[in-house]
Amino acid sequence: MKLSIIIPCFNESKNIPILVEKLAPVITKEIDIILVNNGSTDDTEDVFKFLSSKYKFLKFVHLKKNIGYGNGIVSGLKVVDSKFLGYTHADLQTDPEDILKALEILKKNNFNENIYIKGLRKGRPLFDNFFTIGMSVFESIYMSTKLWDINAQPNVFSKSFFMKIIHDCPDDFSLDLYLYYKAKKYGLKIKRFNVLFPRRIFGKSSWNNGILSKWKFIKRTINFSFYLKKNLND
Repeated sequence: MKLSIIIPCFNESKNIPILVEKLAPVITKEIDIILVNNGSTDDTEDVFKFLSSKYKFLKFVHLKKNIGYGNGIVSGLKVVDSKFLGYTHADLQTDPEDILKALEILKKNNFNENIYIKGLRKGRPLFDNFFTIGMSVFESIYMSTKLWDINAQPNVFSKSFFMKIIHDCPDDFSLDLYLYYKAKKYGLKIKRFNVLFPRRIFGKSSWNNGILSKWKFIKRTINFSFYLKKNLND
């Protein structure tokens, strides 16, 4: 495989069958999908069992405990050996076609390992966009490098890059910031492309549930930024 995409799933049992149905037409011999049951407490495990018999392009990772979003992704990234790795969300807010767009960018760049591909969200609600702009400005100034729309999906990068930075990956949503920042520090060529980011159909976000949850997310991200700047600049 040239590209393996990790999709962490935490209590997304209603979204997963629809997601996989949408993924099926875009899967090629160059792509495989790894679904991670990130310690779900709903019937995600039963859904995985059903899907495993129906879709042969899927692989599965089961985690008994949800340590965090970042841990779920990294646990999936560790078990694949494709030349390029990536991840995206299971909540149907990201289009499976975006994976093909990322693959096309890799092809246009001759599968150069010094590349980092990341979506750039469009069409979001005004308040969410305001929040993203604020965080982007803060992180760019504080970290002394342009870091825009940090939590956009999908993210695609080489296995060789991942192996260089695997030891300090955070367990929570700070993973998006960590990988993006490290890609910048290692001098990778950043390639962005526009992606749509519609509202959820089923379930609730594990962090985006109003002003209070956004504030908690901001605090965690800022605290990790302090740690990142102090300890991970090498």
